[in-house]
Amino acid sequence: MGSNGHATKNQRIGPVAVASDESAPVASPRVEETNTSRITGTPKQPALPGTRPQGVRDEREAATHVHDMFSHIAPRYDFLNHLLSFSLDHVWRRRTARAFLHVLRRPEARILDVCCGTGDLAFALDLARASALGHVPGTGGWIFGSDFVEPMLTRAYRKSRAGHRSVLFAAADALNLPFPDASFDLITTAFGFRNLVNYENGLREFARVLKRGGEVGILEFSEPNSSGLMASLFRFYFKNILPRIGAAVSGNREAYAYLPKSVFKFPSPSELSALMEKCGFCEVAFTSWNFGSVILHSAKRV
Repeated sequence: MGSNGHATKNQRIGPVAVASDESAPVASPRVEETNTSRITGTPKQPALPGTRPQGVRDEREAATHVHDMFSHIAPRYDFLNHLLSFSLDHVWRRRTARAFLHVLRRPEARILDVCCGTGDLAFALDLARASALGHVPGTGGWIFGSDFVEPMLTRAYRKSRAGHRSVLFAAADALNLPFPDASFDLITTAFGFRNLVNYENGLREFARVLKRGGEVGILEFSEPNSSGLMASLFRFYFKNILPRIGAAVSGNREAYAYLPKSVFKFPSPSELSALMEKCGFCEVAFTSWNFGSVILHSAKRV
């Protein structure tokens, strides 16, 4: 999960799941939605402009809160991501990379993974590109990762060196990226977009640094709409078990209580699709995995 609040990437409190289903591409964002959260059982409020952890008053406080929270859990972040998701987070990132192979196989294409956390999606993109081009991983070019939580980036850099990867990492605010207009062919983010303090501003910043016709992929959690047994089991796990395990292992109860609450407040797939269109994207679509609890949103810059 990424980190990035005020800019803020991604960042991500660990992917979670109990099982994985086949992908279900949705070309037209029409989903059955209710006004009551299936996770909390409480009435859903109008979508917030961005993440708002409990007790914060504005975007600046929210960004500081997210930054400090992810800095604290960084040492156990990878371990908990894999443990709490039963290692399905690897599967979701590989699927995301495969969804953009048509971009990755272009040797000149530049890719930016925003809210990169400890780099797992950036590394999945690097491996997919190496496979597509017949390169040794780490010898391709122009994959960047950015996050505003330095302890996360420190771990990403160490992993990159240990795995001989060529991904370049930089500290950056996702709402104010330090790149010129039209710099990238693809922007991705995994489990971090939800932590931005302003979703619309984040999408507009993505559009700014994307080339015309460039693509975006946002991998995020969502509330399952299904009322089936497995979806119900997932919701129980997500609300009642995951936060307790995360708190016990990380030593930070707040961070893993924040996860289900932030998903509850996050725009629905159709709401986020509409916002993406508003912010300059076309061919907006989303793919649903894991009983509708994990969504890959994709689009092209107009």
